[in-house]
Amino acid sequence: MGALWLDSLIESLDATVAALLVPLAAWIVLSGLDDLVVLLASLYRWAHGEPLPSAADLARVPERPVAIFIPCWQEANVISQMVEHNVSAIRYGNYRIFIGVYPNDEATAAVVRRLEERFPHVHLCMVPHHGPTSKADCLNWIYQRVLIWEEDNNHRFEIIVIHDAEDLIHSDELRWMNYYIGRYDMVQMPVLPLATGWREWTHGIYCDEFAEAHQKDLPARQVLGGFIPSCGVGTGYSREALERLAEAESNRLFEPTSLTEDYESGLRLHRLGCRQLFLPVQFRDGVPVATREYFPRRLGPALRQRSRWAIGICLQTWQRFGWGENWRQTYWFWRDRKRLVSDPVSLLSNLTFAYGALSWLRAQCTGRPWGLAERLDSPVATGLIATTFLFMLLQLVTRMVCVARIYGWRFAVGAPLRLIYGNWVNALSTSMALMTFLRAWWLREPLRWVKTEHLYPSRAALIPHKRPLEEILLQLGYATPDQLAFAQRTKPPGVRLAEYLVHIGMLTEEELYEVLSLQLGLALGRIEPHEVRKDVARCLPLHVIRKWNVLPVKIEAGELHLASPDLPTEELHEELRRFTRLEIRVQLVTPVNFKRLADALL
Repeated sequence: MGALWLDSLIESLDATVAALLVPLAAWIVLSGLDDLVVLLASLYRWAHGEPLPSAADLARVPERPVAIFIPCWQEANVISQMVEHNVSAIRYGNYRIFIGVYPNDEATAAVVRRLEERFPHVHLCMVPHHGPTSKADCLNWIYQRVLIWEEDNNHRFEIIVIHDAEDLIHSDELRWMNYYIGRYDMVQMPVLPLATGWREWTHGIYCDEFAEAHQKDLPARQVLGGFIPSCGVGTGYSREALERLAEAESNRLFEPTSLTEDYESGLRLHRLGCRQLFLPVQFRDGVPVATREYFPRRLGPALRQRSRWAIGICLQTWQRFGWGENWRQTYWFWRDRKRLVSDPVSLLSNLTFAYGALSWLRAQCTGRPWGLAERLDSPVATGLIATTFLFMLLQLVTRMVCVARIYGWRFAVGAPLRLIYGNWVNALSTSMALMTFLRAWWLREPLRWVKTEHLYPSRAALIPHKRPLEEILLQLGYATPDQLAFAQRTKPPGVRLAEYLVHIGMLTEEELYEVLSLQLGLALGRIEPHEVRKDVARCLPLHVIRKWNVLPVKIEAGELHLASPDLPTEELHEELRRFTRLEIRVQLVTPVNFKRLADALL
């Protein structure tokens, strides 16, 4: 009886899967043809794109004033590190950073005020109402505050760049913006997630998808004449383009009700006739020229973020802009919105493939005929399914090549498994998006913007993105190219260049620490013993102070400030977290200054 019931169930499943296979295969072939067009266009851009400027070409262009907008909501844990690193890394002088903060986010406001005190080109822009609202609303208010600042200071910014509080800005990004804006009204830098371990599957699918999208899809848009959507970070606008946006929308740069204001701003600029450029992925000094950041590393936040993207890109723009003004817009709308079908279809394809493999294995083990083969025994069905597999193989190979170029082949080998996991994640997030959108439409409620969790890279991850020591020495006039070349030739193996320069008298100790401070974005100062309370100096165990060569000098606003002649490491921070819950801030001091403090206070 049990065997008959099982046979009946398998026969029903075979019939269902056979009925699904042909329409599923037809959709995959249609989508695959679409992907093939985009792949060929991206290969054409790669082979025939205009030559990119060299570092010397970028440096020759006079620096125009740049304003960097950073909207914040509850970013107290990351904004300080972000500003410190990027201020030290950016190779550009004529820029200012404007950080938008809400009045009911006192922790972030306090951190930004301290940044204002340390960096004269960092400014707090207070939003006039409580948050959170939306990123677009915060950006609009930053713009209003900048207009007032310009009026008060008789200044005008010619380029506006948008970033988030967790972004790792490429050191030459502003030079690229400065080079191209003028010929183009909007320039989009590539955005690539920072690498994580292969075990982090959720973040891994971001690495895979962004590597493919920013090496295939976005370059193809440039070739085929589609609008370039802003990615929300690493986007530079000419001042004239933003003023046209503001004029067209009652002085609003970005639509406050949109959950993907970045995508919409690129579309609106395209409709206004503005020229847009996506800068192709390239490598300089072994590092991709791109904005880098961490994306959600846990499933819950990833689903919320992807659901927000699906609502904004697929549903809100459909509601607001329809299907476009010409065939090019219609095509890219189709491509951007097809995920509403593709995401559940991809999941269903995975399930049918798994069922087919299991039923074939059962047939081999039992010696019975394979039921699916009998039901699909027609040239049309066989040809369609074979074509489907070819397109799926092409998609997989394309993704692996794109991933390998950014993250290496060892990481790319995991792309097939992450693709299956990503199909599940995308199907779930698209379902969430549809339910959220339909519920809001039915109840006539506004859609709510949901904040994404932000993490800032570790010190180890930041090392490849620091400015070279030699560059800072030349900039400050502490060495000439000939002197550096001599030092590199005569330096003993294993000795650091900076230490050798001090040893041969080419650099003083104070000059060395000034250079390290600029390179690492660490505060540098001279601290006198009378400025430090003894109870603060001894708030850490003596063996910890001696082991790590640090000395507590101040406790302020939930932060423990340490003086040290050594560069801070992750190990130092991990050790100190065992003894304090305060946020650790390290200030560089020279060895002479540190010894004087230790002798007086310990």
